[in-house]
Amino acid sequence: MRISAMFVSVPLFSIQAVPPRARLVLAVVITLAIMPLLPPLPSVEMFSYTGFIMAITQTMIGLVSGFIVQLVFAAVIFAGQAIALSMGLGFSTMVDPQSGQQVPVISQIYTIITTLVFISLNGHLLLIQMLLDSFKTLPIGIDGIDKAGIWSIIVWSGRLFAGGLLLAMPVMASLLLVNVIFGVAARAAPQLQVFSVGFPVTLMLGMLLVWKTLPDVVEQFSGILTDAYDLIGQLLQL
Repeated sequence: MRISAMFVSVPLFSIQAVPPRARLVLAVVITLAIMPLLPPLPSVEMFSYTGFIMAITQTMIGLVSGFIVQLVFAAVIFAGQAIALSMGLGFSTMVDPQSGQQVPVISQIYTIITTLVFISLNGHLLLIQMLLDSFKTLPIGIDGIDKAGIWSIIVWSGRLFAGGLLLAMPVMASLLLVNVIFGVAARAAPQLQVFSVGFPVTLMLGMLLVWKTLPDVVEQFSGILTDAYDLIGQLLQL
């Protein structure tokens, strides 16, 4: 339950393109592989009250481990939405494979790039390794993530907005300055068709800024991802 719950919530494995049967088979294979390495399991009746509490605890540990990494990708989507609205591309949406929701095209570009970075850094393998190590620090039982750990997740979720704004701020600030310049030009020359000129300029400048700031976005994403793994290690007592 701990392993399968992690595959339900973690990015890359939780997308709709991955069938549930594949996630279930992968979870069963990993479980069978690590069973000889686990500490002695408690003898508990499966359909008892204690067994029910243990099942909820193990499921929560797996879900929380994947959910924290999911928040990192949510920050990237948030940054893409903010940039798209500043560029005037808020109406141009596509289906995000991670969440299955309609998101702007800029968010799709950032999601694809950060997913490739996540795979190249072996982030999915590291998360699986941390979850397997957690069976030693958090043995199978009724003890799981305490109230302090849940509160730390709630506090850390603020990084979703802070990280998203940090990723989008250079492009948003530059486009805001351009809009201010067009506003001053419209006041100075009312006969100037600002809307017919401003939208193409804003769009082209926004695409140029997205391209130029892409290395910084990847670096900031790596930093937020590292903080997420530090939080997971703290919760799993690694």
